[in-house]
This record gives sequence, C-alpha cells and structure tokens, in this order.
Amino acid sequence: MKHFKFTQVLLAGTAAALLAGQAHALDGDDMMKKLSAAYAAYGSQVSYESVTTDDTSVVAKGVKLKVENTDKPTELPLGDVTFSDVEEADDGGYYAGNVSFQNIDMSKDGGHLTVKDIQIDGLTVPATPAADNLDGMILFESAHTGPITFEQDGKRVFQIEKVQSNVQIADDSSSVSSDTAISGIWADLTDVKDPKAQETINALGLTNVNGNIATKGTWATATGKVDLTEFSVDARDIGKINLTLGMSGYTLQLIKAMQDATKAAAANPDKQAADTALGMTMMGLLQQLSFNGASIRFDDASITKRLLDYFGKQQGVTGEQFAQSLKGMVPIMMAQLKVPELQNQVSAAVSKFLDDPKNIELKAAPPSPVAAPMIMGAAMGAPQTLPQVLGVSVTANQ
Repeated sequence: MKHFKFTQVLLAGTAAALLAGQAHALDGDDMMKKLSAAYAAYGSQVSYESVTTDDTSVVAKGVKLKVENTDKPTELPLGDVTFSDVEEADDGGYYAGNVSFQNIDMSKDGGHLTVKDIQIDGLTVPATPAADNLDGMILFESAHTGPITFEQDGKRVFQIEKVQSNVQIADDSSSVSSDTAISGIWADLTDVKDPKAQETINALGLTNVNGNIATKGTWATATGKVDLTEFSVDARDIGKINLTLGMSGYTLQLIKAMQDATKAAAANPDKQAADTALGMTMMGLLQQLSFNGASIRFDDASITKRLLDYFGKQQGVTGEQFAQSLKGMVPIMMAQLKVPELQNQVSAAVSKFLDDPKNIELKAAPPSPVAAPMIMGAAMGAPQTLPQVLGVSVTANQ
C-alpha cells in the first residue's frame, strides 16, 4: 500500500514537472517575430518560412533580410539560421548564446561570392523595440566570419581572411565600447578595365594589395559622447591611414528622433516632399551635436616615393625634382584660404614630409567642444575662421 502511494506521488510530481516545462516551453515563433519587429526599427525586415524548437535551440528556415531604407530595397537570403542556448527573459525578450548561419554561396553575372563560418555570440532580442534605451535594441557581444571570397569569371579577385567584432556594455548601460578587425584583405588589380588606370597600377606596384582594417570606439549613452579612437586602413608597402573623431550630443533620444523622422519620410507617398522634410528635420537634429576633435594621419610605407617618381616621370623630371616643385606650389595654393598661420604650418609640414616621408597628420583640437551651429555659421559666414574655431594644426614626422 505504501509502495502504491509512493508511486502515485512520484507520477504526480513527474506530470507536474512536465506540465510546467510545457507551460514555459521556448516559443521560437514569438522570438522571430520580436526579432523582426526590432529590425523594423532600423528600416529592415526579417522574414522566415518556418520555425522549429528543441529544448534551448531555435532553427528558423528560409530566413531573408530585406533592407528598405534605401533608394533600391535589397533582399539578402540567409537560409537556415540556428539559435543555440536560447533563454526567455522575464520581460518577454530573448537571449541567444550563439547564432550560426549557413555559408553564403551566391553567383550572379559571372561573379561568385562565398562567406564561411558566420556566427554571432550573445544576441539580445528586445521584448519591445525602443530606440531611446539599450534594453529596446538588438545587441550582441561578438560577431565573426571566416573567409570571404569573390571571384569574377572564375578568377579570384578579392578575399578577406576573417572579420571579428566585439561589443562591451557597462553593467549600468552607461557606455558601450566596440572594436572590429577585418584581417587578411587581399585584392588582385591585374585586370582593371581602364588601360590608363592599369598602367598606373602596374607602375606603382599595386597589382596585389594586402592589408587590414581596424576600428575602435566608445559611446556614453547618457551624454552622447562618442570617441572613435581608431578607424585605420593599413596596406602593406603602401601605408597606414588612421581617422579619429570625438563628438557629444549623440544621445539615445537623438537616435530615436532621427529614426522617427526616417519612418515619417518613408510613409509619405510624395517622395520629393518627404526627402525635403527629412533633410530639414535632420539638419535641425544635427544641431544638437558638438565637435570635440578629430585627426587624420598617414604613415608612409614607401608609396610616397613611388608616387613622386611616377608623376615626376610624367613631367620629365626625377622624383626629387617633382617633390621640390610641389613644395613651391603648396604655399601658393594655401594663400587662397587667407589663413597665414595655417598656411605656414601646412607648407612646413608638407616640405618636411616630402624630404623624408614618414608621417603627416592633420588635427583639429578645439580647447572646448564646438556646437554644430557655430561650425555651420563660421563655414557660411567666415570660412577663413574655421581653422581657428576648430583648433586645426598640421605636423609631419612626429
């Protein structure tokens, strides 16, 4: 009798556990609908044919991503997408530990594109899309692709070894940091259609280009302070160019206002009126921004001498002689700006760089942030004052 009662209790407990599990079973279709709704806030649509779930996994079949906020909407077939280690959040959103995609293999007009090993780690799907807080945005911790290859008429012309992006969000959501590395870029320029361009490429030794691209930056969500500390393109035997930028005012509220303006323009059947209204709105919104600083720097890796030799030959002189002529032309061109201090800086920096090509940098470092309306006012009313307003300087071989 006791055995019978124990068995009843065990079966009842097991049934309750199963029913509880079914009540909280993962709803893959709901997750995909919320993912599509979140992408719609960015002017894109996610569609899919069917969804299957298995414990903590969701497989969406026939996924397509359509980007609509362009003059010509484009649709990218993604095939089957697998979401692993999926959890439903208390607020109704979802978190996927890993998202893996099928390899891309597309052919059109003699072109053949392949992308392998595509995956995203730490994907967050919001319960309710919102542009004015991070909890309402699609976020991820890292994204990766393996080799990307493009062939034209059976010949490989472009390749990337891998792409890696990482995002770190502060625990209190006060800041976002990110970095991206595009490694092993290779391009074949031995078959350019323009004969003159091909001649120049051959003369400069640029038939095969190898390099990397890297970006790194932070964003303070409350103040809208953005610091792009690196945006570099580094090409072997050519050089490295790096851009930095700092600004304030790019807040979540500004992002939402810009998205709302874009949506309103898309809903307006009068495209010309919509574009005009959107342009005016964006101009007004951008006045909330302030400029903190910027720089652009080039570190030479032998391309400068080859350029001087090449263009000097076109003029019937040596590279050194061509460099001397450039040094004489720069002050004349800069004099037209009517900014004597900057003219002297640029002339001195260019001369120093041409004599010994190492690096040259243009930097804008105002003593305090400059509001966008002040910059626009100076540009329209007194453009010669801009270098002083922005704190512009030019240096070489630093």
